Amino acid sequence: MNKMKNILFVCTYNLQRSPTAEDIINNSPYHNTKYNAKSAGISSIAKVKITKQSIEWSDMIFVMEHIHKEFLLKNFPGAKKKIIVLDIPDMYLRNDPYLINLLKEKLKRYL
Repeated sequence: MNKMKNILFVCTYNLQRSPTAEDIINNSPYHNTKYNAKSAGISSIAKVKITKQSIEWSDMIFVMEHIHKEFLLKNFPGAKKKIIVLDIPDMYLRNDPYLINLLKEKLKRYL
């Protein structure tokens, strides 16, 4: 049996993109059997701030933009092999149907 994977989604403020991605995984039939998801932001004013503990908890880290990857590499260099950039710009509201479809399409290749 495969080990359950812990997935961390990262954006800037943890308000729109990463919480939407977290909801997609945690509301899927695979939640608690194949995947667990959390989300965080890199900004000092993020709703949930990225921490060393969240980096260590994760098996895979999906960042929305390259700036998020750069932040993680600078502050958490050990996360390098876990990071995948989704290239989703900060132009969507939380649970926007287009954002949900875009996330599902991009995540399909990895999950």
